[in-house]
Amino acid sequence: MADKFFLRVTAGPSYDPTFHQLVAVNSGTPTKVQSPLCDADISVHIQNYRGGCYDLNRDGKCAEFLAGLPRGSPETSPYFSQPPHTYDQYSISFSFVPHRTISGESLVFGNDFEHPIRDRIPPGFSAAFKIVKWAIDPGLHGDVYADKPYLYGNALSSINILSVGPKVDEKDPLGDLTSDTEKDEGAITEGGFGGGQELREALDIPANAAARQRWFLGGHDRLEKWEWEEGRVYKADFFNPYLDFNEFALKLPGFSLKQELLLYVLKDKDTGEVLFVVVFTLLPKEQVEEEEAKANKSDTPKATEPGGQADPEFQPKADDLD
Repeated sequence: MADKFFLRVTAGPSYDPTFHQLVAVNSGTPTKVQSPLCDADISVHIQNYRGGCYDLNRDGKCAEFLAGLPRGSPETSPYFSQPPHTYDQYSISFSFVPHRTISGESLVFGNDFEHPIRDRIPPGFSAAFKIVKWAIDPGLHGDVYADKPYLYGNALSSINILSVGPKVDEKDPLGDLTSDTEKDEGAITEGGFGGGQELREALDIPANAAARQRWFLGGHDRLEKWEWEEGRVYKADFFNPYLDFNEFALKLPGFSLKQELLLYVLKDKDTGEVLFVVVFTLLPKEQVEEEEAKANKSDTPKATEPGGQADPEFQPKADDLD
């Protein structure tokens, strides 16, 4: 059966989709985003990215198929063959250099929704959310009943892997700081490099990723010690097994929510300024084919270009003739 739906992942410096770029999922090639607050390299890995079953019919057979854009994207990545990612469903990894210093309390990472979802929230969500905060991310907070629902966590405790790098050249802030291993496997390791490890040790930040997350949940005084410094490189990886792209549903203990659009955002919660946005959009096949047809038409050679038809209004000059 032909694919019925396509999953498209884009990234950009704001919520405005006209400034977004298509992310090459599982490719090992990061998408570069520049915003007023940062320069960033963003990579997305998704397990079973092509040919997933989006919905079943009454006989338990696949009724709707899901494929990934751009067409021909790898179904998986070496990222998912290495611990601790063998059970993960997706990853958003990124390197970024802030353009101004942001306090440790202010930078958050999480989900935005453009429209209300209160009518799709199942009974018992409040109890399930308490379980999620206890078991997954105690720092998670939000309002899913708002007109523009959100679920944010402080970046220092929500991000699974954090590596601190050096101060860099403003003209080429990210340079070649993405290693060959990261390009091939998307592997970012907890710690620091280029002076970053010494910075962590000076602040008594634990070397272990899970311990670092718990440490920053230990009180505001610890968040206040940290600054996301202007001009310094940070590498981060966010991953979990709870977002099922075969059903395009967020699955948490006791809770499942289907969405056609899901946004992840890194932002300054105090000013509302966005560093970058990553958008996962579920598109029907017809829409994808229409967009591709328009793109192909725009690539057709113009009448005055080699290979095009003659322009009927074109009149040669006298010195053009033999």
